[in-house]
Amino acid sequence: MSTDVVHRMKALIQSKDSCVLATSARDEPHCSLMVYTADEQCREIYMVTYRKGTKYANLKENPNVSLLIDTREEHQGEDRPKAMALTVNGMFEEVQEPGRRAVVARQLMERHPHIADLVNHAEAAVFAVKVTSFLLLDGLTDAHYHVVDTP
Repeated sequence: MSTDVVHRMKALIQSKDSCVLATSARDEPHCSLMVYTADEQCREIYMVTYRKGTKYANLKENPNVSLLIDTREEHQGEDRPKAMALTVNGMFEEVQEPGRRAVVARQLMERHPHIADLVNHAEAAVFAVKVTSFLLLDGLTDAHYHVVDTP
């Protein structure tokens, strides 16, 4: 795959700040609208949630997740076929080390000041999605798949 396509995938992640997070436990899928921030290389995408809830229970039971980041809001009407949709697959990992958690929490709050109360709540879990692959659908038919090398 060309480095240009991978660059476009990462640029899409960096340019957006919300996604749909898909989790599952047993045979029950669950989707959640989430805000996020990512590291510079887009190898980790960071989010926060309460520990008491379906999403967190699913993440603990099955750490395999999928994210959807898209441009549908920018492409309406006749322009709709130009929308891009990026599926990001990865693994859930709670950020528990206090120093790292503080850094990630600060990054989340800088990008999303409205979630400060959630990030600072005693029951909040700050977590990373460690990216394993990307699938970019660019328009209606142009698809590109990329497996992320592990460091």
